[in-house]
Amino acid sequence: MAEPSRNRIRLVAVDLDGTLLNDSKRMSERTVDALKGLPQRGVRVVIASARPPRSVRHVYAELGLDTWQINYNGALVWDEAAGRAVDHRPMEAKVVLRLVALARDAHLDVLVSCEILDRWCTDRLDETYTTETGRLFAPDVVAPVEQFCTGPVTKLMFLGDAPVLTSLEPLLRQAEPRVSVIRGEPNLIQVMDSAASKGAALRRVCEHYGVGIAETMAIGDALNDVPMLQAAGVAVAMDNAHPDVKRVAHWVAPSNNDHGVHAALERYGVSLHR
Repeated sequence: MAEPSRNRIRLVAVDLDGTLLNDSKRMSERTVDALKGLPQRGVRVVIASARPPRSVRHVYAELGLDTWQINYNGALVWDEAAGRAVDHRPMEAKVVLRLVALARDAHLDVLVSCEILDRWCTDRLDETYTTETGRLFAPDVVAPVEQFCTGPVTKLMFLGDAPVLTSLEPLLRQAEPRVSVIRGEPNLIQVMDSAASKGAALRRVCEHYGVGIAETMAIGDALNDVPMLQAAGVAVAMDNAHPDVKRVAHWVAPSNNDHGVHAALERYGVSLHR
């Protein structure tokens, strides 16, 4: 992809897992220092993650942020300082129940989880397959799906053996046009409302802060980052990124284990920290 025009970057949107966080789920000291220095240079830092707010909170605090954040791949824009949702694009309960029934008809043992704003609900806790958030937090609700799926659902997740999810994925894609289905990991399928994406959420955040979309940098590694990279003025993929992510990037940074976010900030003149 051709290099972008050199607009001043006023907002940096950065993914967490595989991007800002290394494989040990930590941020490098040099990257933390660089990001913490951006606000004094007039650059806002926005976290854009598939995770829920509670699973981002420790990163948000370490970076000393006060900005809105993008959660659940854009299904939620969250004001952490105020502890409230500012933009929520959930799925209808009847849509979620239909997809769960379809999945369980095909594979009875597939694990089902629903995120409803910042609450995790599931009908069966099984640590064989879990998410990074699942390693950090216990479910808020363990009950039959019909008991907690009575209103809007922010994100639906299916977890299980990779071959099971491989067979389930096309069934979900064909069953319901009102949702988007993301298979970013072998053992996890994420389902959100079709209007939700990191790209749409980034535009909403930019509108709030009065920042032009051409004045943004987005950094990511996974397929759920593609809409955000396509929207941003400067798109950066990590060296460990999926090939489709690299194809939409202006530049490929070093990996998440090699200070890639810091390298991107330096390359595009956002940070002078070394």
